[in-house]
Amino acid sequence: MSTTGKIARLYRYPVKGLSADPLERTTVAAGGQIPHDRRFAIARPTTRIDTSDPQWMKKTHFHCLMRDARLAQLAAHYDADTTHLTLHRKGRQVSQAVLSDPMGRMMLGQFFAAFLEEEAGGTPKVVDAGTRVLSDQPTPVISIINLASLRDLERVTGRTVDPVRFRANLYLEGLPAWVERNWPGQRLQTGDVTLAVREEINRCAATEVNPETGERDMKVIAALKRGYDHINCGVFATVETGGDLAVGETITVSRT
Repeated sequence: MSTTGKIARLYRYPVKGLSADPLERTTVAAGGQIPHDRRFAIARPTTRIDTSDPQWMKKTHFHCLMRDARLAQLAAHYDADTTHLTLHRKGRQVSQAVLSDPMGRMMLGQFFAAFLEEEAGGTPKVVDAGTRVLSDQPTPVISIINLASLRDLERVTGRTVDPVRFRANLYLEGLPAWVERNWPGQRLQTGDVTLAVREEINRCAATEVNPETGERDMKVIAALKRGYDHINCGVFATVETGGDLAVGETITVSRT
């Protein structure tokens, strides 16, 4: 049995906890993640981390939307060629830095100390993982959301659900709602890329944050529990065979 949809949206999140960077196309390698996805992170002042060679740590060691909703007020614009990051708030530029430069990361940490105020509790450390990833998972994964499932969730919440709340890499269209719950153990094929679906995604309080205003304005976890008796939405997959991912390309799900 196979089901075919298409890639409707493609995102990376260069700085963990900051806004999405939309892409039309990218290339992934076997065993890797989308290039530059969660390459940088904002370590809490109390986090003991080697800033010259940061290793994976649990998300509680970093500033992220789960605890620091104010981060959603910032619009991040990232240039992958130069690692230049520009931050805007309400349309006005508030900071900029070259993230591959230690001095740039230090200056950005000072900005976050002022921006987060007492929530920071000191000066955060902006770190660069290079080719590694500082996502919530210890191994590189691609996160995937079925847009039909979010439309069904809107039935439960009675409100429009912005897909960006779920901070996925791939958003798929043209598939039945919640069919992805059957995908763990199956493979997805798009062009030359083969993705092995590993597990469902248990959702956290980050989904409650409005990605435009930074307000906690929707109880997504409670809605999932009430409507479906679980708190899962989306799946994690690993890259088995590398190649290009592109918006508009078909994606086929087949049982292995």
